[in-house]
Amino acid sequence: MKKEIHPNYMETKVTCTCGNTFTVKSTKEELHIETCDKCHPFYTGVQGATSKTGRVEMFNRKYGFNKEEKKAA
Repeated sequence: MKKEIHPNYMETKVTCTCGNTFTVKSTKEELHIETCDKCHPFYTGVQGATSKTGRVEMFNRKYGFNKEEKKAA
C-alpha cells in the first residue's frame, strides 16, 4: 500500500444524546449519535406506546374503506 494516503486511525470518543459515552476506533476524533444501546428501546426493553391498530386498518379508517361496505356491495 502507498504510504501517507490513508487517514489516521485513532481512538474516538462517542457521545450519545442520553449522555452515555464510550470509545471506538475511527478516522474522526469525536462522534455524536442519537441513540445507543443504553437508551434504544430495543435494547432496554422499554417499548413506547404502540398503536393497537395495524397500518392497514389505520389507512382504511382514514380513507373511509370499511369491510361492511364491500360485503354489502
